[in-house]
Amino acid sequence: MTSTERRSPLDVLGPGLVTGAADDDPSGIGTYSQVGAQFGYGLAWVMLFSYPLLASIQLICARIGSVTGHGIAHNLRRHYPLPLLWMAMTLLLVANVVNLGADLGAMAAALALVLPGPIVVYTVMFAVISIVLEVVVSYARYERILKWTTISLFAYILVPFVADLSFRDVLTGLLAPHFRLERDETMALVGLLGTTISPYLFFWQAGQEIEEQHRLHERPLGIFPRHAGAGLRKIRTDTLVGMAVTHLTALAIIIATAATLHKHGITQITSADQAAQALRPIAGELAFTLFAIGIVGTGLLAVPILAGSAAYAVCETNQWVEGLDRKPREAKAFYGVISAATLAGLGINFLQIDPMRALYWSAVVNGLLAPPLMVVTMLIARNPRIMGRLAISPRLQFGGWVATIVMSIAGVMFLLS
Repeated sequence: MTSTERRSPLDVLGPGLVTGAADDDPSGIGTYSQVGAQFGYGLAWVMLFSYPLLASIQLICARIGSVTGHGIAHNLRRHYPLPLLWMAMTLLLVANVVNLGADLGAMAAALALVLPGPIVVYTVMFAVISIVLEVVVSYARYERILKWTTISLFAYILVPFVADLSFRDVLTGLLAPHFRLERDETMALVGLLGTTISPYLFFWQAGQEIEEQHRLHERPLGIFPRHAGAGLRKIRTDTLVGMAVTHLTALAIIIATAATLHKHGITQITSADQAAQALRPIAGELAFTLFAIGIVGTGLLAVPILAGSAAYAVCETNQWVEGLDRKPREAKAFYGVISAATLAGLGINFLQIDPMRALYWSAVVNGLLAPPLMVVTMLIARNPRIMGRLAISPRLQFGGWVATIVMSIAGVMFLLS
């Protein structure tokens, strides 16, 4: 009996579920809240439309890591020209640092709702805490603890059941797509796609599939392709469930803010307390506390993933020792990149940018930078010299290329608008 067969059903859920949970980071919460407040239910259809796109590209990234035993950057370095590798790494670092800065600022602003104090001090505090915990505590233990703090976000799922909303309007928003080629709407579309299909998720899930194999003392699936079926099925289930969780939560946030903020004329969210208002129907005055717990919890989960995905890319590029299963003394450069990326994100907060607007704009930046990285990922996954007999199927190729084209078109529309 193999180790895969001995696992319980819950053990099937791993890197895909964690990646999905990290996708609903403060940047995501801020973007979904802003879209719901500004457009009501009008763009809710994007979440149904984007699910197969995200699931396809994340399945492809997971497959690269599990089949080759190496991350995206490592495969790029071995099989493609160096300029392509440096382009990919630069795009990832820009997107991650912007996202890190936005998330740290939002966490501080959320904490200030329930514990009034200087936001700058809180921002520095969260940056330091994130670095120390990621370096000192094993990520497996850290992630298990923090996932419980994000449960508060499920309060958004309850709002539609107690708020005064029109289910006819909700269904219209979901099933009757409506879109205008105007700047605000194209920006919202790019933001939704960018915060959902984010560059850091590509590198992170590939890296975590490798970490999972190390943890279970398993070999890359590409070594024995005939026996890879069970492993690939596990990855598929894990990824589909993880991406479904993030999309359901995102959809609930859009509906909740549409039913509360948009309905009462609040169409622009400029502060954390406005975003928290969406939870009032079920939490009353506790809404601010619930919102703060959710933002801080998802931030503490996402910040290490943002910094970690950057560290995987940099270390694979330079052939340095990497991995969260390594001790700091074994992977000094890896943990050094994590610290540097987090501090660079911290520096953005000294530019006097409004935290809630920064969340929205970081999603837009992700949306604009994702397509080139998706092209690179597709080139690796369909290359039999890299993937052997486990190169992605025509159906998965179709899903990945459609996702890439959609992201590219959305970015072009925004730039032209």
